[in-house]
Amino acid sequence: MQIPKGKLIAIGGAEDKGSDLEKGAIFRNNLNFFELGILRRIVAEAGGSDANIEVVTTASTIPYEVGENYLDAFGKIGCTNVHIIHIRNREDAQKPEYIERIQQCNCVMFSGGNQLRLTTIFGGTRFLDIIQERYLKENFVIAGTSAGAMAMSSTMIYEGNATRAHLKGEVKITTGLGFMDGVIFDSHFEKRGRFARLAQAVSANPSCIGIGLGEDTGMLITQGNNMEAIGSGPVIIVDGHDVKHSNLADIPEGNPLSIENLHVHFCAKGNGFKVKERTFVELMGEHTTPVMTDIY
Repeated sequence: MQIPKGKLIAIGGAEDKGSDLEKGAIFRNNLNFFELGILRRIVAEAGGSDANIEVVTTASTIPYEVGENYLDAFGKIGCTNVHIIHIRNREDAQKPEYIERIQQCNCVMFSGGNQLRLTTIFGGTRFLDIIQERYLKENFVIAGTSAGAMAMSSTMIYEGNATRAHLKGEVKITTGLGFMDGVIFDSHFEKRGRFARLAQAVSANPSCIGIGLGEDTGMLITQGNNMEAIGSGPVIIVDGHDVKHSNLADIPEGNPLSIENLHVHFCAKGNGFKVKERTFVELMGEHTTPVMTDIY
């Protein structure tokens, strides 16, 4: 398998409250960017303050508000070569203007919202093909927050109420955008109590590593394997490779799960994890000093 030259930055969310799949509600009063420190890291990885960044708002139900907030947030940290792509349907995704822009940028960032919108709109399009090819062959950065992070993997959670996630059938899984194999991302992890949700997803796909991203927290992934925790919150790793017992295949829908020997790791800023080796790394990379997060 080809080792990608690009980087993934998966962020647990906090800034885009355009939709909430569990509550079916829309929140318009909390569009602040808590992870400006993470945005700084995205800019640095993309090449600095002159980096050409395209923000894709497809997942959000309030794309223009979200887009303006991204422009404002990136502007506050000195990055002004930022542009917004408002793709709302599959027809939009085929427009030559957007194809050209995604070919020229240094970084693409997917906003939060509904991850199923990302897969149903971009799946099988040239727009997605270009992003995947550039990620494999170039020093290209793909960032995503909340839904934008959850859609990065080949296996994606698209639905699952946290309060019922310990019951078989309550967690729905489909195919993601396919930037990374062997992992499953979940976002807003500790804030919304999603451990059982990710545990069920991993127990159904034990070859995958579950990555639970806290708010104002992310994982920087290089070479498709080496992960470094960034931001202020926790990243929870759920590893099901050594599970000895699982009743998932044998119980009826709606019954509680039973899982033995599920391995869990907590990663704080600077900690790392190697996916293929399934090993925790105490310090990952050179970026282990605190990042300023004084602008809100």
